[in-house]
Order: sequence, then C-alpha cells, then structure tokens
Amino acid sequence: MISLVSMLVFVSLLTEGFMSVVLSLFVGVIFCVFSLNSHFSLDVDTLFCSTSVSSLMVLLSCLLCYLSLISSWEYGNSSSFNLSILCLSIVLVLAFSSSSILSFYIFFEVSLIPTLILIIGWGYQPERLQAGSYMMMYTVSASLPLLVLILYSSGKVGTMELTLMNISSDSLSGLVLLGVLGAFLVKLPMYGVHLWLPKAHVEAPLAGSMILAGILLKLGGFGIYQMKYAFNLYLDPFSLFMVSLSLWGGLLASFMCLRQMDVKSFVAYSSVGHMSIVVGGMLLDSSWGIFSAVVTMMAHGFSSSAMFCLAYFSYKKSFTRNIPYMKGMLQVFPILSLWWFLFCCINMACPPTLNLLGEMSVVPILWSTSVVFSIIMGLMVFFSAAYNMYLYSSLNHGSFFSYIFPGEALKSSMLISLFGHFMPLAMILKSNLFNFC
Repeated sequence: MISLVSMLVFVSLLTEGFMSVVLSLFVGVIFCVFSLNSHFSLDVDTLFCSTSVSSLMVLLSCLLCYLSLISSWEYGNSSSFNLSILCLSIVLVLAFSSSSILSFYIFFEVSLIPTLILIIGWGYQPERLQAGSYMMMYTVSASLPLLVLILYSSGKVGTMELTLMNISSDSLSGLVLLGVLGAFLVKLPMYGVHLWLPKAHVEAPLAGSMILAGILLKLGGFGIYQMKYAFNLYLDPFSLFMVSLSLWGGLLASFMCLRQMDVKSFVAYSSVGHMSIVVGGMLLDSSWGIFSAVVTMMAHGFSSSAMFCLAYFSYKKSFTRNIPYMKGMLQVFPILSLWWFLFCCINMACPPTLNLLGEMSVVPILWSTSVVFSIIMGLMVFFSAAYNMYLYSSLNHGSFFSYIFPGEALKSSMLISLFGHFMPLAMILKSNLFNFC
C-alpha cells in the first residue's frame, strides 16, 4: 500500500488545483480495482499489511473521496478544501493498511483532524463549532483507554505487529474489553454514544457527510476486526451483552428515523441502525458474522453516501432540508425522484443489492445464538422498509410549495456521482471478493 500512497502524492503534484486531486484519486481507484483479486493471501511487511478486508476498505476510501470531490464542484477553486480531501484519503489508506497496532491507532485518530477542518471550515451554520467539539470529545475520550491498553499489551508481548500479538483474552476482564472496543463502538457509532453523529452530519458540508458516513464509520468496524485477532476475542458474556445492546439500539434508531424532520439527520440515524448489524456480526465470533459485517460496511458506505448526495441535491432545488417542505419532487424533478427511489430501495435492502446480502448473512448466526436476536433483526428489517418508504413518499409525493419551481437539469457531475455510487452495489454479482473467511 505504500505504492498507492506514493502514487496519490506523485500524481497530485503533476498538476495544480482541483483536477490534480481528482486525477490522483481516480488513479488510486483504478489501482485498487486491479489489486483486489491479488490480496486473498496475507501480505505483511514492517509497515503495511494487505488483506482482502483492508483492500476492500482502501477501495471504498479512494472511490468515495473521488466521488465527494466530484459532487462538491462548488469548492473546486478552494485549494485548502482539495488539500483536506487528499490528506484525509491518504490517512485513511494508511489506517486501513497498517500492520502495527500503534500506527493503526495513530492514523485512526489523525483522520479526525481533516474531518474537523471540513466541518468547521465549510459547514453551514455557527453550530458547526459545537458539532466539531462533540465529535472530538466523544471519539478522543473513548479512545484514550485503548491507547493505554495498546502500550501495555505490546510491552508485555514484545511486539506491536497485529498478526503477532496474539494476546489471550482469558485474562481480560469486562472493563478491559470495554476499553478495547469502546473507541470503535463510539466511532461506528453504537446507539447510546451516537449523539455526535447527527450533529456532525447536520453541520458538515456535502463532502464531509459523504466521507464521514461512507468511510470514517467503517474505521470503527475495521478496528473491531483488527482487535478481534490481536486480542483473540471470542463470544463471552460481555460480548453477548454488547451485541444485545447494539441490536436493541439499532431498533431504537429505526424508531427515531420516523421522527426526524431534517433529511440529513434522518440518514444519520439510519446509519446508526445499519451499523448495529456490523457490531453483531463482528462480535458473534463466526465466519458468517464477519462476512456479513464486511459486506454491510461496503454496502452502507456507498448507499449512505449517495443518500447524503441526494439530500444535498434536493436542498439545492428546494432550499430547505425540512422533510415536510420538500414534498412534490416527483412533479418538478422526476430524474432526482428516480434516484431517490433507487437508493431508498437499496437502503432498505431490496434484492438484488449488496445490502440484502449483508443483512441476510447475519440472520443464521443470530438465530443460532438467540431467537430474541433474530426477532429484533426481523423488526429492524421491517422498520427499515417503513422509514425508507416514508422518506421517499414524503419527499416526492404531494403538491410542491410555491418556492419550489422547476430549475435546471441535474449537472453532469451530479449524475456521475450518483451513478458512481450505484455501480459498486452490483458487487453482489462478484461476491467471491468477500471470500476471506
């Protein structure tokens, strides 16, 4: 992966301005696509570790950073904005490719800085300062116990390599396990420590929301995946408690979606619900569960980012994010309504999408663990369909208000961005990419 980072920096230095960053990220995407099939075996050196999961996450990072730049054409002349996106993409590639547990932690935390710059520098309202402080307080305070455990454990075993630590979790108490998983549960986030996410999404610009929902939340799931093997985590009573708490939280987040008035807050709460499936899949100590978690992370990365794009494009037409005042889109912007229909169907896991594969793969392990878990999962699937149908019908049906008038057609950059989010979800036809367990 060091070659990918060098390529991103080198290509961005060949030209200047907006196109340099777009070109470098596009080259990174092509590199990731060609390297996917070559990383089914573990490839480790002193700095980087390349596995199937990390390769998929790097592809997700490069592609979504590329699409976020295309979608944010208004900031194309801002060199600081382009530099923030490029730095964030490089940090994410390094985080997903780190073979050292300490370097992974460092890049995990450094990713917050460009995100904070995006929120504060290009946010919409003065409350963006409060949203940025919420995000930093929640994530940094939850990750400090993890740093102490990393330093203590690596000193005890004499190495910081993730593949060599192999610490027995029998000696870890519930409180210590909470310290190991807490940073990533807040990052996902799990319901109960999620309040920073809707605030950050509401105040963030389009690129910030896309990267935050599409990539940064996946750092939490990827972190649990890494800690699971570094600390030999298995299904113990504490993990079972965290799974039950996460699933109940996902169901409550689905209820909260039906009460949201702001469309960006709506999509943020739906992300909390979907990420609860990732927690359950990772902690239930099963190959099916990990398969489901990785597929759900990939699918949710593209679908949630696309829904934030649609929310922003609809805002540019209606000049409001209040769902009751955005109705009637079908009459004045039918192409935009078509994309809303497609991505609402994808978000509710309609066949034959990648989201369906992720959600259905976790059902057997939930059923074998507890019938209650499978019932909660069934309710989550039902209410996911309910709030997505509510969102589509509220935005597109009915009579439009007088201040919503037919405007210019969707820009080519908008259509390219939406199509770029839609195409990777067809990876269900190439599901052998996820055969890593």
